[in-house]
Amino acid sequence: MIVVKSNWHSDAREKWNERASFWHANSQEMWDNGSRKSIVPFFKKHVPDESKVLDLGCGDGYGSYKLWREGYDVKGVDLSDEMVRLCQQRQTDDMERLQFLQADMLDLPFNENEFDALMAINALEWAEVPIQALEELIRVIKPGGFMCIGVLGPTAAPRVNSYQRLYGENVIMNTMMPWEFTKIVEEQELEVLDQEYVFKRGVDEKHISSLPVELRQALTFITVFMIKKSL
Repeated sequence: MIVVKSNWHSDAREKWNERASFWHANSQEMWDNGSRKSIVPFFKKHVPDESKVLDLGCGDGYGSYKLWREGYDVKGVDLSDEMVRLCQQRQTDDMERLQFLQADMLDLPFNENEFDALMAINALEWAEVPIQALEELIRVIKPGGFMCIGVLGPTAAPRVNSYQRLYGENVIMNTMMPWEFTKIVEEQELEVLDQEYVFKRGVDEKHISSLPVELRQALTFITVFMIKKSL
């Protein structure tokens, strides 16, 4: 049995509480015009309208809000209390199908098979043992349901959060590579239906369209996977 250090997730919660205002100032731009702009269209391509959706690591809730605007029934969850406070400021009385709560991805307060689909963008990297988080996500998704999971690619600047491990210092982020995530997904006998590649500005996609999957992943800022849970 793998034992998770008790302070990893409490330290992560404190870090994101401190960074909540910075994230809030930038999240709408990221989702509307930046590195996350293609994620909701990619999600819609696979997940039926009006599905019950879990947005894990929802941050200030703008991505959840965009899913709700597309007609989904959304519950946003984040480890950070401050992020959830910002999420709740976004709600109005008519948003019955958009809710937010604070929770740890290793111990979600939901029943088995409760959701039709989930979105988790750059969330699993913040678990000390990402496979445990993935197993918890699998638990709450219905058989045949969808999991849209984004993993930071090799060119992503936020990977610096784990840089200090090279000095033997404690970190609270796993720099999981897209190929590593693909491997643990396969080991869980899940099906990868599709992948969306987000590149840094300046990358000309016509130069990479003919590359194999592994090389495209190697150039990404984010690799977004659409995964299906077996029936």
